[in-house]
Amino acid sequence: MSENLDALATVWPRLVDGIFVTLQLTVGGSLLAFVLAAVLGIAARHPHVVVRGAARTFIEFFRGTSLLVQLFWFFYVLPLFGIELSSLFTGILALGLNYGAYGAEVVRGALNSVPKGQWEASIALSLSPMRRLFRIVWPQAWAIMIPSLSNLGIMLLKGSAVAYVILMHDITFVTNQLRQMTNDTFFSYGVGMVIYFLIAYVLVLIANFAEIHAKNKLGTGPPLRDVFRPRAIRTGQPGAVN
Repeated sequence: MSENLDALATVWPRLVDGIFVTLQLTVGGSLLAFVLAAVLGIAARHPHVVVRGAARTFIEFFRGTSLLVQLFWFFYVLPLFGIELSSLFTGILALGLNYGAYGAEVVRGALNSVPKGQWEASIALSLSPMRRLFRIVWPQAWAIMIPSLSNLGIMLLKGSAVAYVILMHDITFVTNQLRQMTNDTFFSYGVGMVIYFLIAYVLVLIANFAEIHAKNKLGTGPPLRDVFRPRAIRTGQPGAVN
């Protein structure tokens, strides 16, 4: 065991760098995915068939193809057309496009779940379509979509591990080096699992806070102390939680 700890101390600086790379992939990919999810989710409900069809085509293509294949395509095929991307940008692009397509369905479903009366009331107020969407409908849909989007964010964090195949020195890449040094698979990948878990739990807390804050703005949220409870958002019944 002491030999394993010595090896961990040796690779620790590289592991810290790997954590930073993973965080860059996660944050960058999540931001791109959220922007795409919002745009595509709204476009998928557009009354114009061309806009709606283009959004559906994009969503189904990136949902229906492998993240790993997309990563290889951006990294190895695009240079054949004179387009060379850095490893980091390639990872962020692939993660953002893939999970953005999944997120678009979350956004579309959340918008559809807003009661029809809210849409009709906003029309009765003679609001423009943009004000109707972002002043009345989006705040209600946002509270609904946060749990599903946070799940996708955690999946994106774990999905960032595929970036090691394009030689990115992320957590997975460094833990694999640790395994080669120690010949102890249990210890090496156990370290990686713990690190991924800790990052994921921080994301859970952030998502809980965002959901409670969004529900509080609508007058339906629990106290902020419930942020630290894994499933703290109340269903509306006294004493009940999800």
